[in-house]
Amino acid sequence: MQESTSREKVLKAIRDALVNPMEPRYHEEEYVAKIYAPAQSEYVEVVFAEAFARVKGSFVYNSSEAEFSENLKNLLQARGHSDVHCYENNLQAILNEHGIFCINAHDELVNCHIAVTSCEFLVARTGSIMVSSRQQCGRRGFIFPPLHIVVAWRNQLVYDLKDAFAALKEKYREEGIPSLISMITGPSRTADIEKTLVLGAHGPQELFVFFIDDEGR
Repeated sequence: MQESTSREKVLKAIRDALVNPMEPRYHEEEYVAKIYAPAQSEYVEVVFAEAFARVKGSFVYNSSEAEFSENLKNLLQARGHSDVHCYENNLQAILNEHGIFCINAHDELVNCHIAVTSCEFLVARTGSIMVSSRQQCGRRGFIFPPLHIVVAWRNQLVYDLKDAFAALKEKYREEGIPSLISMITGPSRTADIEKTLVLGAHGPQELFVFFIDDEGR
């Protein structure tokens, strides 16, 4: 009986709030002016690369898809691997064209060492990567691999978070906003144990962004 009474009180309070909304307390509040320091470079990709480096990410600039493939091959050779996990048709086509073998069986993801995914957008000011559940790799593709490689094109680079959300809303205007939208800012980390920073605690230990200075396919 007490539970029912408490529930009714909560519902009554909600109804009262909807019928008699409270006026804003701060009428003079201003939300238009920019509150962050301006970018130190006129080139947005430079701003992203610097911010990304500050959060322990590795940025690789590529002028074309061919250069991207060569740089990726060099990285794989340095790490002692000849293949990658990739579950996105667009990226698989690029990698296969340049002789990089892709594993695309989702049930083998648990044994994945290196995964290549795309992203929704890159956010230059914070050095963040926006991803969503609409991507073919699924949610696990961003957290399982010890080494996560993100491929992005010039038209996916925006300056701030508000620009990324506006672009995402426009991109999925007909389908509707994805059920999951997440921001990745550097490799997984924690400092919970004796305040010592540990990378790879809850996800990838290393995070690369291969930026292709060209329009995406």
